[in-house]
Amino acid sequence: MDLKGFDHPGGPGGEGTRSVKVMIAGGFGTGKTTMVRSVSDIKPLTTEETLTQASADVDHLIGVAEKTETTVSLDFGKISLNDSLMLYLFGTPGQERFWFLWNGLFKGALGAVVLVDTRRLASSFRAIEEMERQNVPFVVALNVFPDSKDYPVEEIRDALDIPEHIPVVACDARDRASSRDVLVTLIRHLKDRSAVALESR
Repeated sequence: MDLKGFDHPGGPGGEGTRSVKVMIAGGFGTGKTTMVRSVSDIKPLTTEETLTQASADVDHLIGVAEKTETTVSLDFGKISLNDSLMLYLFGTPGQERFWFLWNGLFKGALGAVVLVDTRRLASSFRAIEEMERQNVPFVVALNVFPDSKDYPVEEIRDALDIPEHIPVVACDARDRASSRDVLVTLIRHLKDRSAVALESR
């Protein structure tokens, strides 16, 4: 697969390695830090802090009661998809009290993965709305947890009101190969969008 030319939307291809900023977004506890950790070629930078009783009233743990840490700023990692394309991964914080950080994190991002926990679909509404508000192309990755029900993709698409042109795929954020496949899906989506944009000129 030719993945050159992704420095910016519609940008020309060229020799050497291209660097692309990609966001890993989603609600609280959907697996963003886990995905960055599993797929990064380097030891990722994380800003996780221990959840304490003091945050009980603001960090709602319904559905993620076993969660003991939370991202308070960002996660960072990187992965080379091939010799010509390097992805810099920025994981967003999921709690509402840290959403003010999103505007800065999204600057320069070419695309995003929105991780969804199918047990708690409502937790992903805000991330999808933010992609649309900031006009950031994205794909939706359904992170499969051990107790997740096996919903048809189209049922999830309807529930989240995701347009047909946006890819929706299942994944296991703990698995490097699965997470890498999600990123490849995103790059293919970006390439398809660029091709359509060029054809319409």
